[in-house]
Amino acid sequence: ERGLHHLIQEVVDNSVDEAMAGFATRVEVTLLADGGVRVVDDGRGIPVEEHPVHKKSTLEIVHTVLHAGGKFDSESYAVSGGLHGVGVSVVNALSTALDVEVVRDGTIWRQHYDHSEPGELIEVGPADRTGTSTTFWADPNIFETTTYNAETVARRLQEMAFLNKGLTIVLRDERVTEEDAETDAVGQQARVQERVYYYPGGLEDFVKHINGSKEPIHPSVISFDAKGDGLEVEVAMQWNSSYTPSVHTFANTINTHEGGTHEEGFRAALTRVVNVYARDKKLLKDKDENLSGEDVREGLAAIVSIKLAEPQFEGQTKTKLGNSEAKSFVQAKTNEWLADWFERNPGEAKTIINKAVSSAQARMAARRARDLVRRKGALDIGGLPGKLKDCQSTNPEECELYIVEGDSAGGSAKEGRESRFQAILPIRGKIINVEKARIDRVLKNTEVQSLITALGTGIHEDFDLSKL
Repeated sequence: ERGLHHLIQEVVDNSVDEAMAGFATRVEVTLLADGGVRVVDDGRGIPVEEHPVHKKSTLEIVHTVLHAGGKFDSESYAVSGGLHGVGVSVVNALSTALDVEVVRDGTIWRQHYDHSEPGELIEVGPADRTGTSTTFWADPNIFETTTYNAETVARRLQEMAFLNKGLTIVLRDERVTEEDAETDAVGQQARVQERVYYYPGGLEDFVKHINGSKEPIHPSVISFDAKGDGLEVEVAMQWNSSYTPSVHTFANTINTHEGGTHEEGFRAALTRVVNVYARDKKLLKDKDENLSGEDVREGLAAIVSIKLAEPQFEGQTKTKLGNSEAKSFVQAKTNEWLADWFERNPGEAKTIINKAVSSAQARMAARRARDLVRRKGALDIGGLPGKLKDCQSTNPEECELYIVEGDSAGGSAKEGRESRFQAILPIRGKIINVEKARIDRVLKNTEVQSLITALGTGIHEDFDLSKL
């Protein structure tokens, strides 16, 4: 399915490249009722003139020669979003049919491809606009499924719109009829006929979107962009009151799920700037140890988007950036920019530092609580929580542990159990919410301590399932 959706991506990437180069403002993607996909943009249109070397139209070469791509003019495409630069020739090779219509220099041109074989390039007539329209039907003999998931497509297109400030991307699903159509609000599987993504704020809008259901702890979205030698970086961030970070990184608009050098540079600069400022403004005492990267990133929503001419992708899924120059570039620019922002916004900077400091305090408290739990486990004679009614068997393969609410339920469970292999652990009423509470509070909770001791696996870095 990933490969199937990648076909749409390859065609859309060409259109987005036109937008990044300043020649397009709108991309429309339509999932057709017959299973095909149409991608239309208002860019310059793929050239139709005869190519000096290949003696065929540039349009045909783009669709039949691997790695040709629409990047003939290297200057106008300093950066390309295409993952492998293989472009529409691969889409054509993996489709039963492909139709392309180009509007350029006042003329409409059309060409049909049947199982990637080019038909005649036809001049249709005059036009007063520009752009390219590509319609293709994925080959069912190559793909396990040729049914597109609208949500997968929508998620990626929305991402592209966030990353390309001011670009309008429209997704239409003609497989959804008027009667079937639901509103966007219905959620992940909503059947929506049309969605429009347009974000004039770019990455700032992306951060607001991530923080949508959360509570920001300071009003501003911190954002900056910088250019270097063959590199561009754009960053936006804002802290919220949650305890988990949400940092998303991109290289040439490709989501680098596994992070990479640009994320390393960003993290290093972030931790350094926060520590230097905190010490300088006496928000950290001299005796306090430095704030860790984890402390600083607690509750951070951030987007780091880098654009570079020769990206090197690594990792299991080729979604980790490997360029070493990206790290030093992002680190230097984030250092410079964030330090300046903190100086200009001391009120908000103090709020951010205080959150990191309280995160560090919780981390220390959690360490103490963990040590306490470990010591308690080692010192407990017999090492069993008070209320556990253990079973006789020592074979973990057959033993069962029933966790019940309260002593009364525990009493009747003890009566009715098979004591040879069934153990009962009553715990009190409503237990602490371990997802939302900080780890130090979780580990101080008596019921959690009973569970940890009863299971015997240890916690965190000492966790060992074989001890269950």
